[in-house]
Amino acid sequence: MLVDSHCHLDFPDFADERDAIVNRARQTGVGRMVTICTRIRKFEQVLAVAEAYDDVFCSVGTHPHNADEELDISVDNIIELSNNKKVVAIGEAGLDYYYDNAPREAQATGLRRHIDAARRTGLPLVIHARSADDDMAAILTEEMGKGAFPAVLHCFSSGDALAWRGIELGLYVSFSGILTFKASQSLRDLAARLPADRLLIETDAPYLAPVPNRGKRNEPAFVANTAAVLAEARGVSAGEIAETTTENFFRLFSKVPRPVAA
Repeated sequence: MLVDSHCHLDFPDFADERDAIVNRARQTGVGRMVTICTRIRKFEQVLAVAEAYDDVFCSVGTHPHNADEELDISVDNIIELSNNKKVVAIGEAGLDYYYDNAPREAQATGLRRHIDAARRTGLPLVIHARSADDDMAAILTEEMGKGAFPAVLHCFSSGDALAWRGIELGLYVSFSGILTFKASQSLRDLAARLPADRLLIETDAPYLAPVPNRGKRNEPAFVANTAAVLAEARGVSAGEIAETTTENFFRLFSKVPRPVAA
């Protein structure tokens, strides 16, 4: 069994064939998918997708690109929405200094609010970090000092130092199709060294399709390609990576029910 711990099934890229996409994932052995919220004001659309499929779950949160649009949404609002049985994570929230689509102060405020929600609910925080390693490490370290919270550094492509700081703080690290790209040898080297019990895989679909589908629209079934490359980097079998990352997923996303054995 594989798990796609981060995709965006509510995005219009999938609107015309969402059933087929979910079925292709199932046929590839993907037993659970988490569709991630990027705007709380569009949460109902995300939730509707999760509620349409037994094996799809969702998060609630505001992407850093949209942080300044939703500063009026309180931590209590996030927590209230997270009470739905289909909501298994907080986020994605974080810092993105590559695009800087929202003021950095707003991004940091949003991130801290989502951390508070994760701490108070016990649900994992899905962290978006791009070109903001130092500030992200500082905020995570400071906030962890206020009280522990579960979290994952999603779609990891930052420097080694942030990955190891995350590991020291008890976080997980998730790899996307970027891991398979020709220019990502340093990322594969890092993935080979991280503790096995902190590894996750994802697609971030519809973005970042892994080789051999790079350049195409990504979808949850393609998480198998990333799993294969992660296995190769670590010198283990694809089956072992599937078992390891799936077990890690259920440990972190503890609200997601495990499949019932036939």
